Amino acid sequence: MMETMTRLFLGTLVLAVGCGSAPPPEEEAAAPMPTADPGAGTILRVDPTFDALVPLDATIEKLADGFEFTEGPVWVRQGEPEPHLLFSDIPANAIKKWSTSEGVTDFMNPVYDGDPGERTQVGSNGLLIDGEGRLILCEHGNRRVSRIEADGSITVLADRYDGKRLNSPNDAVFHSNGWLYFTDPPYGLARQDEDPTKELDFNGIFRLSPEGEVQLLVSDQTRPNGIGLSPDERTLYVANSDGNQKVWFAYDVLEDGTLGPGRVFFDVNAESAPGAADGMTIDRNGNLFATGPGGIWVISPDGRHLGSIQPDEVPANAAWGDDGSTLYMTARTGLYRIRLTTGGPIP
Repeated sequence: MMETMTRLFLGTLVLAVGCGSAPPPEEEAAAPMPTADPGAGTILRVDPTFDALVPLDATIEKLADGFEFTEGPVWVRQGEPEPHLLFSDIPANAIKKWSTSEGVTDFMNPVYDGDPGERTQVGSNGLLIDGEGRLILCEHGNRRVSRIEADGSITVLADRYDGKRLNSPNDAVFHSNGWLYFTDPPYGLARQDEDPTKELDFNGIFRLSPEGEVQLLVSDQTRPNGIGLSPDERTLYVANSDGNQKVWFAYDVLEDGTLGPGRVFFDVNAESAPGAADGMTIDRNGNLFATGPGGIWVISPDGRHLGSIQPDEVPANAAWGDDGSTLYMTARTGLYRIRLTTGGPIP
């Protein structure tokens, strides 16, 4: 009984600190409780409800390494010859494939076949699968959202807004009505906002209709990045990866599919660990598994930090795989996974 009460007290105290509340002056802030022997990283348990999502014996596995900067994982359930994971290695200008039997192989190399000039981030970033099983790419070098057809040909879905070239599409999520919401920061441009080839004077959040219409939804985020929809599709979450404004925004999705005013959902500006608000995935209960300073922040729909999954390298994105309860994490030069008791849908 005493052990349980101590655990609850520590979790509550750490949660208060994580949300910006200082502990009483006469007390020291307690550290989150780590999982014993978590494998290739650390698991921090802040709130008792975290245990229902991440088993006490959960282990972080390192599957592969040797990459330059990994991003955009997506599980291909109908893959051949077996289900597999695809992910981007942005500086290497390649999409990699990982499967249980073959390990890592090239899926697409190069992604961008033009002259990169001063640009070093010309590969793809976010990847996802559409309702027909086709791969969707957010491309930095080509500054577009594209689709690989069944015959291997590439269809450009969006590369301009109002006649001007997009910056470098970063991440995307499908709504059940077929609209694709995507972010467009300037990370693929050599000088980002100051790049002479930048044609838009903002970094936007857009949506793309099944018919090809590109609609601007938000233009006031400094670095819109990772993006995800709540299970009921009423809330769109967008990470802002600006080092001076490390937050996740939440937007109400209105009946016509446009967005209400943004509000700060969770703020990590006080964190000193490496990493900013970046890619994310959301479980079936609406919990965010959001990459941020130090690792993956698990945040409840009501904005509570439940705990963190911290592989040995800081992850930039994550996706559900296998039967939907395995979290795959792309983290700098490595690929990691952890098996959970929660999960999300596989396209």
